[in-house]
Amino acid sequence: MATLRDIRRKISAVQKTQQITKAMNMVAAAKLRGAQQRMENFRPYAEAFNHMLSNLASGVEPEIHPFFQRALAVEKVGLVLMTADRGLCGSFNVNLINAAARFIREKQVEDIQVALNCVGRKGRDFYRRRQADMPQSYVDVWNKFDYTNAAAVGRDVMDSFLSGEVQEVYLIHAQFVNVAIQRPVLVKLLPIEPETAAEEAGTSAEYLFEPPVAQFLEYLLPKYLNTVLYHGFLENAASEHAARMTAMDNASSNCKEMITNLTLVMNKARQAAITKELMDIVGGAEALKG
Repeated sequence: MATLRDIRRKISAVQKTQQITKAMNMVAAAKLRGAQQRMENFRPYAEAFNHMLSNLASGVEPEIHPFFQRALAVEKVGLVLMTADRGLCGSFNVNLINAAARFIREKQVEDIQVALNCVGRKGRDFYRRRQADMPQSYVDVWNKFDYTNAAAVGRDVMDSFLSGEVQEVYLIHAQFVNVAIQRPVLVKLLPIEPETAAEEAGTSAEYLFEPPVAQFLEYLLPKYLNTVLYHGFLENAASEHAARMTAMDNASSNCKEMITNLTLVMNKARQAAITKELMDIVGGAEALKG
């Protein structure tokens, strides 16, 4: 049985851990408010942009721009995987990595290679240890919400697609539902499929172009791709802070429960020590009387 000193040392250690988890919970809550506000402000714009491009894509020929053209044979696809740079956020990173692993297995069954572009240290380290095909990786991008980060990722994605290195490009990021729920989602970035886009839009509209449609799409489509990636950045960042806040709240509750249990053990050990000392005193007194 542990001594009183050992139990008190454990209680002290758990109390210090509880102070750290409470502080991390408050920091994550403060960051979540800002990240959630930015995400909610940008979400209507991203949805409207996607709706507009869906209607636009349904009315143009695929040959007008390479982003609409599907390859005859898909041999290699690109995957942009967004994870966090840090841990201590529950199963957030694990869920995203598992979603990417399922996607890779599905493509391997079809005899299709997957090239990973990892945004975030956790996903990069996981697949680097497994020597996965990783042309690009991006770390330390979650400290600031900068559109240039999405533009840098989008530029690399577009270059690999236009050069023919990959025939399709997908994105996996966490979708913020609420503080308790963050779901990994798979988004197809390239090529943009007019039929699918029209079905998702539900309605169609006729557009008049000035300048000509080819010149207009040359400017619009890279902006669209960057917008989708930036929306993924915002959703992923808000989901990370929410997951970390929930994880630290659960850790604080577990610390409280451990302190309660250790206090009961300490009281029992102290009572047993007192009882033993009393028994020794009584036994000694009886021995003197005898």
